[in-house]
Amino acid sequence: MSEDTSNGAGGPRIPWNPWLGVVYTLVIYYAAQILAGILLSVYPAFKHWSHAVTLDWVSNSVWAQFTFVLLAEAFTLAAIYAFLKRYKVNFSSIGLRRPSWSDPFYGLAALPAYFILYLLTVNVVSHFVPGLDVNQQQQIGFDGIHGGLPLALAFISLVILPAVTEEIMVRGFLYSSMKKALPTVYAAIFTSALFASAHLQEGGSGGLLYIAAIDTFILSLVLIYLREKTGNLWASITLHAAKNTIAFVSLFALHLR
Repeated sequence: MSEDTSNGAGGPRIPWNPWLGVVYTLVIYYAAQILAGILLSVYPAFKHWSHAVTLDWVSNSVWAQFTFVLLAEAFTLAAIYAFLKRYKVNFSSIGLRRPSWSDPFYGLAALPAYFILYLLTVNVVSHFVPGLDVNQQQQIGFDGIHGGLPLALAFISLVILPAVTEEIMVRGFLYSSMKKALPTVYAAIFTSALFASAHLQEGGSGGLLYIAAIDTFILSLVLIYLREKTGNLWASITLHAAKNTIAFVSLFALHLR
């Protein structure tokens, strides 16, 4: 009898310890941001800027914020690639396979379902937690930008790069690791809880952003369903990018912030 090498919709069974996958995900998530910040600080140091000028540049320069996101996402993908190479597998083992023509349709079709589930969940949570601030703002940077090029850089930073990198890291690498240790439902919940917790800090001075955690938890469950349904990550990437695009248009075109 041949050995079962399947991993559900995730493809071949992963050869690494699943909890190592969890730890590695957390490490690269924070390490990528730290390394990106260190590299970004080289330019102000070369220019001999003061601390105040450097902070203003980092906070208000579109190019600085775009570079930070680009570097962090590049470090994340490089770290995942190095890990997979170490175990002699490739990105297809975590769901990044050749896309099908139906993947974008699945992703877009899931958009209304995500919004409905999100609204229902918020209503239920608000009933039991009346103090939930559903209008708390997420700190995403890129404030007060105008013009075609700055908007294009912001779009790439807030819509394209997160949709691709987060799906490969979370619904790809992390979820594939969890499916080796847990039944599918529990793996989906565990993965989504970690993804949601990463968004708690995005409230800035306003405190923990619980509404974003609820949002991303529900979104992650739908993204994982798409991963299971299609057997790859492209439908999930489509939905993630579509959701980010709606938020981007609301903030930068309609100014609904």
